[in-house]
Amino acid sequence: MRILYAASEALPYIASGGLADVAGSLPKAIRDKKHACRVVMPLYSDIKDELRADLKFITSFYVPVAWRSQYCGLFEGNINGVKYYLLDNEYYFKRKGIYGFYDDAERFAFFSRAILEMLKYIQFEPQIIHCNDWQTALVPVYLNMFYRSNEKYCDIKTVFTIHNIQYQGQYGRELLTDVLGIPEYASSILEYDNCVNFMKGAIDQSDMVTTVSPTYAREILDPWYSHKLDRMLVPRQYKLRGILNGIDTNAYNPKTDTMIYENYDIDTVKTGKPKNKLALQREMGLPEDKDKMLVGMVTRLVAHKGLDLVKYIMEEMVAHGYQFVILGSGDREFEEYFSYMHEKYPSSVGLKIGFIPQLARKIYAGADAFLMPSKSEPCGLAQMISLRYGTLPIVRLTGGLQDSIRDLGGEDGNGFTFSSYNAHDMMGAVDRCAALFENKKKWNEAVVNAMKCDCSWAKSADEYIDMYKSLLK
Repeated sequence: MRILYAASEALPYIASGGLADVAGSLPKAIRDKKHACRVVMPLYSDIKDELRADLKFITSFYVPVAWRSQYCGLFEGNINGVKYYLLDNEYYFKRKGIYGFYDDAERFAFFSRAILEMLKYIQFEPQIIHCNDWQTALVPVYLNMFYRSNEKYCDIKTVFTIHNIQYQGQYGRELLTDVLGIPEYASSILEYDNCVNFMKGAIDQSDMVTTVSPTYAREILDPWYSHKLDRMLVPRQYKLRGILNGIDTNAYNPKTDTMIYENYDIDTVKTGKPKNKLALQREMGLPEDKDKMLVGMVTRLVAHKGLDLVKYIMEEMVAHGYQFVILGSGDREFEEYFSYMHEKYPSSVGLKIGFIPQLARKIYAGADAFLMPSKSEPCGLAQMISLRYGTLPIVRLTGGLQDSIRDLGGEDGNGFTFSSYNAHDMMGAVDRCAALFENKKKWNEAVVNAMKCDCSWAKSADEYIDMYKSLLK
């Protein structure tokens, strides 16, 4: 099969969240299964010079954007055997950052249309275009509207993956014709609740809609999770499927990771992990104490990550003797709260505001437990990474957290879970984790079992391949 994977970000070129991890690892896993899978993404100015230097210019062409015709340069890169196409337009992409601009609708309308125009200039004819999130949601819309009559495009199937249904690409209706180039007669494809909704268009026009975990696929049919798109999804359940993400187990490997303090594996975790813990405590300004349970959090500091639960019960957890290391940035409310807690309890709460990849790895390797009390979590990668590093996850049962973490109170457990969105239920899970921490023999067994969990893309890639094949029958 031939798959073109369309994403607004992908590692190692650029990343702002989990989509980049997926776009940087799933195509390789599919390629390892002997299928052709290539990636297309924008050429942002923030891409590092050393990566840009390895790109090869292929050609340039012009892209219709409503009544305008915009330049597009086509570059090619190769990472780990996967071919990447990077689309260049300095007006749209020569900026500091990826998202959050006043003209994001136009920027990613251009990108979506450029993906389809690009196919005229490359020696690759995809059978499937796999689109991701609202930034590429117009690809199936434009394909069906403007390209199906062309023999080169008539048999292409489209898959649309929802990584987070909260971000739908919602804009004013006035953008339809002048910016997006959608004819008035076809306006109903994108109109939803009195606005333009990119994701709604993709759900309607794609051949298959997927989410990043089976539980999330069920959850988004419920108005509590769907951010009002349940009215679109419920009638289209026949083409909705959830496939759990994996992680790149070569990139996340405590045996070879150059970012952590000391390398270890399953055989040396009993000696290697405590050294990482003491070094992490030292770096974060906490007392070095191997017998205090150290809880890590690497997260965006926003409400849906469950931080209101943490805020409600934080001082009680500190009173129980737990230490915390927190890395993240986000809403001012939570940045200020955790800064206050750090100042009030400097020997119990270590904090860094921002995103520091090296420190994130050190937290995965040095913490004893990893807390993810999310209100909603489409998939989550942090809990899988923490398993890989022998750090036991404490999670709320939602989305991909429910699909990947099983409570140690039952059979085949690999972490600690709680169900209701309640601070004291979360506290109960943390306390159960602490009770096991006191039993070093059982704790070490749990750590080894966590590291044995298969969080790779192997199984998930097979599920994607089966789904692609079903579309081509």
